[in-house]
Amino acid sequence: MKPITINAIMTAKPGKEDDLFQEMKKMVGPSRAEKGCEEYSLHQSVEQEGVFVFYETWQDEEALKEHIETEHYKNYRRKIENLVEKREVYRLTKV
Repeated sequence: MKPITINAIMTAKPGKEDDLFQEMKKMVGPSRAEKGCEEYSLHQSVEQEGVFVFYETWQDEEALKEHIETEHYKNYRRKIENLVEKREVYRLTKV
């Protein structure tokens, strides 16, 4: 059981920066409370105002799968659909 780290980079559509930030911020508390969550933090680019990054570490693949099935995650994905210009997600393991 290797921990899985997620680096999710979201670029807001022009004029939607604050809306995206507010929706992303709502994910932090519930996600941190999930079983198997080792880290869940939200970051903002210092170079580009509308770029936000979730840095997450999950105990294992099963914990990540459970996270993706939560109601708060599904609601978040629906709410950001029209706010995001670009979404990049990297699944990482320590080497």
